[in-house]
Amino acid sequence: MAINKSARQYNASFSYRTLRSADTRIMCGIFSIFSKDGEPIPTQIIHGSKHSLRELAYRQSGKQRHRGPDSTGVYVIPSDGVAMVHERLRIVGVEMGDQPFVSDDGNLILVANGEIYNYFEISAEIAKKRGSYSPKSDCHVILELYQDYGKDLLHYITGMFAFALYDRKTKEVLIARDPFGIIPMYVGEDASGNLWVASEMKCLVDTCSKVETFTPGEARFGKVGDLKTCWQFQESWIREVPTQTCDLALLRANLESAVRSHLQCDVHLGALLSGGVDSSLIASIATKIMRERDPNFRLKTFSVGLKDAPDFQAARSVAKYINSDHKEIIFEIDEALDGIRDIVYHLETYDVTTVRCSLPMLLLARYIKSTGIKMILSGEGADEIFGGYLYFHKAPGYKDFHEELVKRVRQLHLSDCLRANKVAMAKGVELRVPFLDTGFVNHVMQIRPEDKIPGPLNKFGEEQKKRLEKYVLRAAFADNYLPDEVLWRQKEQFSDGVGYDWIDSIRRVATSHVSDEEFAGAVLRFPFNTPTTKEAFYYRCIFAEQFPGESAARTVVRWVPRLDWGCPEDPSGRAQAVHQFNED
Repeated sequence: MAINKSARQYNASFSYRTLRSADTRIMCGIFSIFSKDGEPIPTQIIHGSKHSLRELAYRQSGKQRHRGPDSTGVYVIPSDGVAMVHERLRIVGVEMGDQPFVSDDGNLILVANGEIYNYFEISAEIAKKRGSYSPKSDCHVILELYQDYGKDLLHYITGMFAFALYDRKTKEVLIARDPFGIIPMYVGEDASGNLWVASEMKCLVDTCSKVETFTPGEARFGKVGDLKTCWQFQESWIREVPTQTCDLALLRANLESAVRSHLQCDVHLGALLSGGVDSSLIASIATKIMRERDPNFRLKTFSVGLKDAPDFQAARSVAKYINSDHKEIIFEIDEALDGIRDIVYHLETYDVTTVRCSLPMLLLARYIKSTGIKMILSGEGADEIFGGYLYFHKAPGYKDFHEELVKRVRQLHLSDCLRANKVAMAKGVELRVPFLDTGFVNHVMQIRPEDKIPGPLNKFGEEQKKRLEKYVLRAAFADNYLPDEVLWRQKEQFSDGVGYDWIDSIRRVATSHVSDEEFAGAVLRFPFNTPTTKEAFYYRCIFAEQFPGESAARTVVRWVPRLDWGCPEDPSGRAQAVHQFNED
């Protein structure tokens, strides 16, 4: 099968209407148990109650049922000791696409979460080969590709995804995750050596002695107990400093194409609008594209913050400029602080930056869901690929700058992607991130660091404006996309932009829960990732209560600026010396 791997091309001779009627993009939760020996798993006793394999799988997957409130699908093969569960949030093709998927011969079973961008073209090629093919969803092509290519199918798909596939004939398992970890996935091993797979760690911690984050951009294949890596995402920018100069027109076209690919859904959609350049550009581009179909279209946009938050004025300016249907959600500090334990549970992390950012976002996601919207666009990923964080001003040189970008991209699944996906899905809302379209990331990461680095080392653009972070992104959209005061607005990290009092308050309240005596024993209590502040200690204590064991603790990586560049440890953008610099 000669498949062009482009994310957004397909064979025009194949019926787009046929595909569109089956276009069932799925955001959800997946869960699987695979017996180590391919033999039946005996009745399990959990919290004093007996559970059959089906009951056990249904119960454990229930801990992530918020990810798929519309339906639950369970497929069990008792003789093989296999159970696979799918919690579905219906976004596109809402009458079709319930999982687990089973091949026509009953040999292959699949649970998948995410979106295969190039499934149009893949489906066209499958139809040519089979004579006819009507996919139940974009992820359904994974089954068909496996029949043709086996574990090598990962070379033919592009998108955001996490999936587990079981081959009954060989009793082999294929597990894979998208290149940047947009979609979460964890694997665990119980005392009997059985393999567990889940979208969220909370499904695994009370049954598995070993738990790990499944590596983004990787696939593992084989029999349980002997899975081997069979695919890894590899691009030259990961290993080498790029030399390609920036083409603003091409950059603009590629981002517009990425946004277009993320707009298909059969439910009401909206966009987060913080007032920063990233979310504002996504909202503006989406509006232009949707007005190609309906000139009167008004995108629903949402902002969150304390009263008089810095982000609100900028968001209002953008909403007026693009004529969106805009809503501001104003929260009180105590209202957000009430959710600290809830947010640690949903995030499955104790990282200070992620917790701070996520509490206002959880309130926003709850409001958005109440309006009936199930899909929202957001601007995550731009800071990592363009070097948007303020501490990047401290980069000592081009090589250091690029290598830090690569590190941030490869750790997205531990911070921004984790937050964006889990907070939104906690309320049954799908969040899409066009900046992390695989093709777009590859394009931006191939741009030489001389054109992206902020400050005096930048060799691209006007002398004054090029000092600003993400200059090339802003310059690419300088023509009638955003008001200038937003396009050239300095980076505000989300936790700062919702209101400066928020960071000060959450730090003060968290610190008040920890005595000097308790904090003095931090290194003894938490020898791994030892908290360095009382705020961090407080979140770590909550995490340890909810996710006990060192195995769970090791799934977390702290987000901190580069201390060896002279940056302060506090991740707040306000802590960086360049915050609110005077361009004059």
